[in-house]
Amino acid sequence: MKSVIVYDSLYGNTERIARAIGEAIPGEVQVLRVGQVDVSELKTVDLLFVGSPTQGGKATQAIQDFLGQGQVFSLEGTKVAAFDTRLTAKWVRMFGYAAEKIAASVKANGGTLLGSPGGFFVKGRKGPLAEGEVERAAGWAKEIVKSSGLDSSN
Repeated sequence: MKSVIVYDSLYGNTERIARAIGEAIPGEVQVLRVGQVDVSELKTVDLLFVGSPTQGGKATQAIQDFLGQGQVFSLEGTKVAAFDTRLTAKWVRMFGYAAEKIAASVKANGGTLLGSPGGFFVKGRKGPLAEGEVERAAGWAKEIVKSSGLDSSN
């Protein structure tokens, strides 16, 4: 199984979650900041994770731009999971979260969304991550792989 985790991170929290996901899943795994991605290589990926911090109810501009490249690459036939980092404050829910918007974009680009988008909590605007979130991200990623029907022998 070949997996790629594409992320953007402002204060290092989303990067920590992306790396925890990468360490938790089997097979060949690349963890790449969004600017490092060669979209032509995504054609050979079995499983793609896309994550961003939630900023103003959506993903960072870099992730939005990446997902907006639908004319450059298609996710048709690719299994995808979306995640974000977010504040726990109730007022944040009013604007929504990045993961749900990433998921909608992935589906619009032909990807097959696996599981519910993952949301991982930070204690403040700059973090740190709430206690246990790295472990929770690893568990979420394992469940995504399980639901994908893929395993390390592919």
